[in-house]
Amino acid sequence: MDIVFGVASTDEHFEQILQLQKRNLFSSISEDEQARQGFVFAEHTIPLLKMMAAHLPQVTAASNGRVIGYNLAMPVSMKNEMPRLMPMFAAFERSQYKGRPLTAYNFMVGGQICVDKDFRGQGLLRRLYHETRNRLPPAYQLCVTEVSARNNVSLRAHQKMGFEVVSTYQDGKELWYVVAWNFESEQK
Repeated sequence: MDIVFGVASTDEHFEQILQLQKRNLFSSISEDEQARQGFVFAEHTIPLLKMMAAHLPQVTAASNGRVIGYNLAMPVSMKNEMPRLMPMFAAFERSQYKGRPLTAYNFMVGGQICVDKDFRGQGLLRRLYHETRNRLPPAYQLCVTEVSARNNVSLRAHQKMGFEVVSTYQDGKELWYVVAWNFESEQK
């Protein structure tokens, strides 16, 4: 199967992202499946995805015209657009990377990454992250995101990708790992 990488730009792209997201939401799948396959937390809307796309590329992987993976990207300047993410941004402000405050770096926020379960195990997470990095303005140094401590599948995949745990925080419901990927650690 051919997999084509692109950038979400139409309502159909955004709707397919939301459909894939819904199929992988922690609230839509059993705890057993969460442990085996991983899951996503945040729920987006088409207007929010369009707002994110106005700032940074929302990279997709498609097979036969259907979105089978996506990597959402968000600039730090959007931190007030999703109140649920305020604890994450507060954790970013308290975190250090390589002995410097995380905020001393020019970083983009990994807004969520997801691969359809029928396409997992093919390196798509890595390819989606690299495709995103290659489409970003060159001033960005890091990708920073959070991973639920109970989502071991995602944490392992991010660490295999090159992300490093830089801190943890508790939001009252979940323990989260703040993870960072240094764009300069690999050649574009």
